[in-house]
Amino acid sequence: MPTSDPVVNHWRVRLRMELFVEDMDVSVAFYRDLLGFQVERRAEDYASLRRGLVVLGLGPVAKLPEQAQGHGFTRQRLQGAKGAGVEIVLELDNLKMLQQLYAHCRRRGPISEPLQLQPWGLYDFRLTDPDGYYLRITHGNAARTA
Repeated sequence: MPTSDPVVNHWRVRLRMELFVEDMDVSVAFYRDLLGFQVERRAEDYASLRRGLVVLGLGPVAKLPEQAQGHGFTRQRLQGAKGAGVEIVLELDNLKMLQQLYAHCRRRGPISEPLQLQPWGLYDFRLTDPDGYYLRITHGNAARTA
C-alpha cells in the first residue's frame, strides 16, 4: 500500500538506465529502429531515448577514463561482458503488441530466445543489443503478476 510520505512513495519513482556503448550510431539505430524508442536528445557523446515511461541514456565507452579508483565505470571495467548479471526488461501493454514487436524484430535482426510462454504466465522474447546488453521483452505488468 502506498504511503503518503513523498520521500518513500514508490508511485513517484521513474527509471532511466545509462548504457555505455562502443558505437553511438549503431546503438541509437538499434533502440530507435528495432525497438521503437524516440530520440529526445542527441549529441556527439550522449543520446537520450524514450519509449513510454522508459528512458535510456547512451554514452560512448571511449569517454570513460581508462582506470580509476572507486566503483565508477571505466573502460577497463567494461572490457568484459557488458551488463553481466543484469536483464533489462521492457513491458508492453498487451500480448498483441508483443507479438507485433516480435515479428518486427525477427525481420530485422537476430533474436536470442524466441517468443514463448513462461512458467509465470507471461510471454516474452529475448534480444542482445550491439554491445551485449541483454533485453527481455514481455507484456502486461510482470510486477503485479509475480
